[in-house]
Amino acid sequence: MLARILASVFLALHGLVHMLYFAQSSRIFELKSGMIWPVGSWVLTRPLGDGGTRTFTSVFCVLVAVGFVLGAVGLLSGQPWWRATVVASAMVSAVLFLLCWNGQLQNIDGQGAVGLVLDAIILVTVLVFRWP
Repeated sequence: MLARILASVFLALHGLVHMLYFAQSSRIFELKSGMIWPVGSWVLTRPLGDGGTRTFTSVFCVLVAVGFVLGAVGLLSGQPWWRATVVASAMVSAVLFLLCWNGQLQNIDGQGAVGLVLDAIILVTVLVFRWP
């Protein structure tokens, strides 16, 4: 039960970090001085422009955050749908961070690289090891 509680807290916190990225992409505040993420996306900025990229990213950051929090609640309460919710959230999160990457290796932590690694760990844990 303790492992389930800790995993639920981890998933919820991982989801809530996406709300920080939402605030960054919505220009509510900067995560760090001079950070322009997601502007400069190697995929999104050219077709959507800066404003469209920010809007797209903001919407998906909120959706991912809600998905992870719901998945955490589902895991904690023993619901069978938690796994699908967490897998979908991790996959969307990973794709979002890949799409928003600026194509350079500088400052990759500020472009979601840590989140991408956490998404991969979540997917391997849930899909490969079938935890819990």
